[in-house]
Amino acid sequence: MKHHAYILVFVFFVASSTRAQTRPRPPGLEQAGQAEAQTEKNLPPPASPQKARLDPAKLRQEADELARISQTIPADVSSLQLGMLPKDMIEKLKQIEKLSKHLRRQISQ
Repeated sequence: MKHHAYILVFVFFVASSTRAQTRPRPPGLEQAGQAEAQTEKNLPPPASPQKARLDPAKLRQEADELARISQTIPADVSSLQLGMLPKDMIEKLKQIEKLSKHLRRQISQ
């Protein structure tokens, strides 16, 4: 009895998959597929991104500014330990983050 149920499920599965494969496609879908394939053939390959030339002087200037701002952070941390928050410490940290991200993007292009 169990085997009959498995055979019945198998036959149903095969019949439904065969019916789905033989279903005719509407002409509009066939034409759309052909037009899309033709369009893809006519498209030029995507342009490769050209590397921007690095400006060594600007990189050096940004690196120097990053170093200058970074040197002030240890003194600000010492002030924090005494219970005082330097008013520009947050802005300095944001500027350090901004400069370092910019330098990293420029170098890794």
